[in-house]
Amino acid sequence: QVQLVESGGGLVQAGGSLRLSCAASGSIFRVNAIGWYRQAPGKERELVASITRSGSSNYADSVKGRFTISRDNAKNTVYLQMNSLKPEDTAVYYCNADCTYYRGSGSFLPRGDFWGQGTQVTVSS
Repeated sequence: QVQLVESGGGLVQAGGSLRLSCAASGSIFRVNAIGWYRQAPGKERELVASITRSGSSNYADSVKGRFTISRDNAKNTVYLQMNSLKPEDTAVYYCNADCTYYRGSGSFLPRGDFWGQGTQVTVSS
């Protein structure tokens, strides 16, 4: 069906920057909304940022002004530029995509919600 592969995580000092990427592949007809979630130890998974196919974006209040989400529709890829990182940004970051995809030989195109495996971001103080 659809696979999401994240990259770009790592260890950075507070105030530094990282850029995450997530590439969608498989039997994709169209990637609709796509975004990033994160989950810190002992906390629930939360939305960080999302972007529609037309480019409208949405951010968590905690990252507004520091993170920027963008996408390349031709490459089925979403990016998250993270600047001015803080220790509280430490978490596993997951890519999430709403995709319309091909299944079998019929004309019906299912739509589903897919997750990547996650990439660790650690910000040291």
